[in-house]
Formats: sequence, C-alpha cells, structure tokens
Amino acid sequence: MKILRARTFAVAATVSLVVAAVAAGPVEAKPQPGKPVTVMSRNVYLGADINRPVNAALTAQAQGKTGPEILVALANATHVTRAIVDQTDYPVRAELLADEITRDEPDLIGLQEVALWRSGALQLNQVGVPNASTTDYDFLQILLDKLEARGEHYRAVSIGNRADVEAPSFTGSPFDGTISADARDIRLTMRDVVLMHVEDGLTDIADGDQIYTHNLVVTAAGASFRFDRGYQWVDVRSGVTNLRFINTHLEAFSSDLALAQASEMLTATAEDRPTVLVCDCNSDPLNSSIKPNDTVPHKAPYELITGSGGFTDEWLEWAPAEEGWTSGLSELVNDPTADGFDHRIDMVFGRTATGAPLAVDRGQVTGTDVGDRDPATGLWPSDHGGVVLRLRGL
Repeated sequence: MKILRARTFAVAATVSLVVAAVAAGPVEAKPQPGKPVTVMSRNVYLGADINRPVNAALTAQAQGKTGPEILVALANATHVTRAIVDQTDYPVRAELLADEITRDEPDLIGLQEVALWRSGALQLNQVGVPNASTTDYDFLQILLDKLEARGEHYRAVSIGNRADVEAPSFTGSPFDGTISADARDIRLTMRDVVLMHVEDGLTDIADGDQIYTHNLVVTAAGASFRFDRGYQWVDVRSGVTNLRFINTHLEAFSSDLALAQASEMLTATAEDRPTVLVCDCNSDPLNSSIKPNDTVPHKAPYELITGSGGFTDEWLEWAPAEEGWTSGLSELVNDPTADGFDHRIDMVFGRTATGAPLAVDRGQVTGTDVGDRDPATGLWPSDHGGVVLRLRGL
C-alpha cells in the first residue's frame, strides 16, 4: 500500500479538534456541512485476459478457416482463459482487497470488473447464448463475505450488469473425436458495483444505471458477442449535503469508443450538487499514441472529462501523477516486482455544484507495493491499484 504524506494542515486540524473535544466533554453529534467523504476506485480484475478467445476466433477467421475450425479455436482459447481464472484465485485476492478496504474504510467504493463466472452443459447449437447457470465465482458476494468477516459492513447500493457473454470450452475437437471430457459452456457476466459503508452515516436517496449506446461488438464463430459497458450513479446524503457518486469502466480496446462513452456518461453529472466520478477510464493523460483503427489518442477521454466535462483530476490536487501509477500487471498477477505499475488510468474526479475542485486532505494508492501480495501464492490483489482520496468541500 502506497501511503502518501498527510497534509500539515490536516494533522494540525485533527489535533485541534481532539483538544477541543476533551475540553468541552461529550456533546451530541450533529450533521456538519462540509463533512469529508472518503472514496475509492477499485478494479478487482476479472481473473484472465478476456480478449484471448475473441482473438483466437478472429485470427482463425482471418486465416480463412472453416466454421468448425473457428469454433474449435474459440473453445480451446476459452478453456485456457477459464483455467487462468482458477490460477489467479479470486478468493485469495479478495482477502487482500478486503484488507485494503478495512484499512481505509472508504465511505463509497466504485468497483469495476466484478465478475460473475458461471458454467453449464456444452451447447454447440447455441454458441454465444448466455444461459449457463451454475455459479463458479461470484466476485461481489465473495468480497462482501470477506468484509463481513472483518466486521466491515458494506452494502451494494448499485449493481450494474454489463457484458454477458458465453462460449464453449474444451480441448481437442468434437469434429474428430478428441474433445476433452470436461467440455462445457463458460459464461462471464461483468458488473460495475457501488458499495456504501453502512456505518458512516450515509443515506442513499436515488440511483440510476445506464448501458452505453456505443459498445464493442465482435462477430466470430457465427455468433455476436456484445461487450457492453455502462455507468451508474448514486445520490447520497452526507450530513446536510447531497452528493452524486458516479462509477464507470470505459472501453479498453478503442479510445474512439471510450471517448463516445465518456461523452454519454457526462450527461449524468448533477448540476445542483457536488459530483464525484470514479472510473477505470482506460485513458492515460500522458499517452498521446493512437491505437490501430482509432482516430483519437489514448488520452482523449481523460481530456474530455477534465476539459468541457468540468471535472478536476482530484489525484493531482494531492500528489504528482508519478506517485499515482495504477496499471498494469501481467495476466497472471504474480509479478515478482511492482515494475508493471507504470501508468495511471484509475481515476477519481470531482467538482462542486459550481464546478470548483474538491479539496483533498488524504490520499493513497493501494495494492501496488510488493508487500501487498499474498505471501503464500505471490498473487497481487488485482492487476490494478486502487485509488483512495478523502474529499472536502462538499
């Protein structure tokens, strides 16, 4: 956990408050305007590279392979991907994530890649139809259980279902009699989730969720796979102040799509109250490169949000960019060093009702020090780091 320096004025203010409280004795707590709110953005990592099966099928397609050959390529790659999900062991990683949350006790958490992995009988006549129903890993429930075991009571106040994709999984081929005995269908449902700390005097009063109209769609093996993304918002009352909290995960494989999604998301900004936006933005403000088939640079979504979108990058109100690297480790998340954390795409943005920045008096990046790994397996909590900021001026 990368804990950054505390502001001198914050420490002095804390000391003054303690002295005053001792002198005055117990008093009845009353809601105070400007009460700080601690927020966290945390990509928990779905457990493997979901692009592998798609790339395998598209490569076979581009090579002019037959329909059965493309299906086999898809299924064999899905089998490898699903095995890696077991290897990256989310129940172990969830212990580490729960430790992070317990240490920092954020009031509101925006989670991305909260996977629900399911499986079912092999249905070669229904490739791409998401109907498998046996739960293998429910990332949300596992994390909530770990938190409860630590005495930390969090409630999912918004669960946004995103991509819901299914593909066959086997080694060998059903067309030559070499198909493996463990053949099955594998289903992945991606979710974004907002957690609220039950004990912090917050009240959720309204919420909304929206799938983007601009999303990645891939056609392979005779089926269409929709990789939908979206945004969600929760209006929260803190003391006498209402706050809008937005969580999103922008497209990773196309900055053009990510830019269009960011533009849609900005319509959810509340003009009459402070707004905090957390995201895995997949947009590095220091990266001006353009991905193949794109027309805008990697940094374009970030620049939209901080430009005409009217948001402030709250991390930069606290520390330099190079102290906030959050991405990105290898697929197996067992890297021996933290060298993979070399850029910043996980963000906390903020604005008051008048468009001014929110003040930050505490901040850190979590899960990016070698000591944050599981000592037995060497697994990191995620392939991303988390961002935690305590915000004032609400």
